Amino acid sequence: MKPFEKLSPFAFFVFLFAFALPPTLAQSRERINRIIETLQQGKPIFGISPQDLSLTNAAVLADSPLDFITIDMEHGALDFERLQQFLQGMLSRQEPLENSSLRPNVVPTLAIPSNGREQLQFLVKQALDLGAYGVMFPHINTPEDALAAVRAARYPQERGAPDFDPPGLRGVSPLIALRYWGLSLKEYVKRADIWPLDPGGEIILFLQIEEAEGVKNLEAILDVPGVSSVFIGPLDLATSMGFPADPSAPEVQQAMRKILATCKKKGIPCGVPANAETIEQRIEEGYKIFILDSGELRADAAAALRRVKKY
Repeated sequence: MKPFEKLSPFAFFVFLFAFALPPTLAQSRERINRIIETLQQGKPIFGISPQDLSLTNAAVLADSPLDFITIDMEHGALDFERLQQFLQGMLSRQEPLENSSLRPNVVPTLAIPSNGREQLQFLVKQALDLGAYGVMFPHINTPEDALAAVRAARYPQERGAPDFDPPGLRGVSPLIALRYWGLSLKEYVKRADIWPLDPGGEIILFLQIEEAEGVKNLEAILDVPGVSSVFIGPLDLATSMGFPADPSAPEVQQAMRKILATCKKKGIPCGVPANAETIEQRIEEGYKIFILDSGELRADAAAALRRVKKY
């Protein structure tokens, strides 16, 4: 009988990627997700949430001075086919050759639509299986919400691993993701874990605190192992506090200061929307993650970037 004669086409495909790929640039243990590396260095990261998900815009953003993008599938269309096309459009075959590195210039992440309490694990799996390097979870209000997010985003760990808990729930079938990252199956499964729970993990979680309940429970939320970062949603936070779409209200500003102070105390990066007028103040206050108030890399977002590249 010939080798592999009994293997189905799908099983042969899995075998090929698990064992037959040649060594890659990433086998050197270089950090692939550069926004994690930047945050580890104590530096801020800057992104936008694009509305134009065309292939042309994907290429433009991939070559931009941004650090990351967050594709909004919370308020935008929940369209994984479109997401996959956009992610593929961000790839450049020339970039790894020029940089001798598999790390993308601009890191693609996305926001899922389910609130924390809904715990829709399949959305997280779908997003990560297409190659995303990070997921933003809206409306995290309790430590249970945070724990569900962490477990949905990680694989079950090797028996006896020091970071075995909390147990991962993600199913293993990342054939698109491992091609997107440029890794073998075993290497991808090893490295596609949550930072900083796994110090070598390449996936970042943005947990959104955007309700009064989340502010009240923030310390317990941040104590959940695997919480990578916090991102404040000022409009939702203001509305939940009785100030519809008015984050300038003093009570809302006080809540935002409390979130930032608690994140600093816990050593967890905190993010907030910003624009050219507010970005420098927000950096000086200690925020580390910024989504600029422009859906595209137009003049306002570009102006904000120019003001902060000195940081």
